[in-house]
Amino acid sequence: MINLSKKVHMAILLVWGALLSGSRKHGDIQTCETALEKLIELDPANSGAYVLLSSVYAKMGRWPNVRHVRNLMEVRGIKKVPGCSSVELEGVLHEFLVGDNSHPETKEIYKMLDEIMKRLKMEGYKGNTTKVLLDLDEEGKELALSLHSEKLAVAFCFLKTSPGTPIRIIKNLRICSDCHVAIKMISKVFEREVVVRDCHRFHHFKGGLCSCNDYW
Repeated sequence: MINLSKKVHMAILLVWGALLSGSRKHGDIQTCETALEKLIELDPANSGAYVLLSSVYAKMGRWPNVRHVRNLMEVRGIKKVPGCSSVELEGVLHEFLVGDNSHPETKEIYKMLDEIMKRLKMEGYKGNTTKVLLDLDEEGKELALSLHSEKLAVAFCFLKTSPGTPIRIIKNLRICSDCHVAIKMISKVFEREVVVRDCHRFHHFKGGLCSCNDYW
């Protein structure tokens, strides 16, 4: 049985978590920062909170704070879970990490990804560089975004399946907002139905829309 103090602790975590969710949805950066700092204080081993706090600082251009959070993670031994996107084709599971170059068809995958991103940019896509947690110039940030595991998985499916074939991806973490926008556009521009199962829910992309109604 959970003792009272643990119940209270869990309840407080839920309250701050709910506040974080609402403030992120409405773009209240300051409240996000406060909620994340409280979550880390209450749960020092929560790697996700550190990563989100880094994201908040990066969005505000506060790079010394980003480095401080990373140093804090290193000192406390907190490891960030790497994002991984998986697709199964003909009974074989293919896994992709951000910037992955371990796949035997890496060269062809990156060439296909480059073609996809060029087409999306022609249609008005612009990478959301505020989500990049690195102190890079804009070109570097756009490149970092283009190498996310979801995009690599999509490019691989484009390479190995015929036009119009539905794409199904499993992501171990929450799909990032930039990949969400990009895949919405892909579903419309290339007329591809894409389903991404992330750690929160299914995202069914079709005709430039997502089943989550952009709330995930």
